[in-house]
Amino acid sequence: MKLSIVNYGAGNIKSIQFAFQRLGYDAILTDNPEEIIKSDKVIFPGVGEASSAMVKLKQSGLDQLIPTLKQPVLGICLGMQLMCSHSEEGDTTGLGIFDVNVKRFSNNVKVPQMGWNTISNLKSDLFKGIKEKEYMYLVHSYYAEQCKKSIATSDYELEYASALENDNFFGVQFHPEKSSKAGEQLLKNFLKL
Repeated sequence: MKLSIVNYGAGNIKSIQFAFQRLGYDAILTDNPEEIIKSDKVIFPGVGEASSAMVKLKQSGLDQLIPTLKQPVLGICLGMQLMCSHSEEGDTTGLGIFDVNVKRFSNNVKVPQMGWNTISNLKSDLFKGIKEKEYMYLVHSYYAEQCKKSIATSDYELEYASALENDNFFGVQFHPEKSSKAGEQLLKNFLKL
C-alpha cells in the first residue's frame, strides 16, 4: 500500500511517519502531485497557523489538488481545519471540503486546549473498535463548529466537531499518532478504508 503525507512545510511530521512505521507501513513525505495522486491513502497533517499554511499550499498548487483526490484522505489537526470552509485564524479561506467554519475558543477557557479529552457520538468506520468517551490527545486554539458532517464531538467550553467526514475525506482535530492505543486503532481503521 502506498501512503503519502502531504508536505507543505507543516511541523510535526516525523511522529506521524513513526506511527505508520509501527503499523508496518512506510509513508512518504511529498509535495509531488503525481506521487500524491498515485497513493492509496493520503494524510494531510498540520501543526501551525492557518493563513501561512494556506499560502504554502497555494504556492505548490496543493490547494487545487487536495479537493480533487478520490482515495481516502485523512486531515489531522490543522490539516482538518484547512479542509473546512473558513478559519478565523488569519481570516483564512479553506479548501471547502467540509462546509463548516473554524472558530477560536473564547478567553473564558485556557487556550490552547492541550492534553487529553474525550470523543463522543462516534459515527464512522474510522472509529471501529474505539469506544464512546475514549480519550484522544489534542493541542488547538481553534475548533470546527458542530455540523451535519460531524462524526465525533468533544467538549471544551462548548461541544465542537472533533472529527468530520465527507465522502472519501476524513478529518480529526486530535492527534491519533499521540493518542496511544485508540489513536493507533484509528490509523489502522483508516488504512482499511
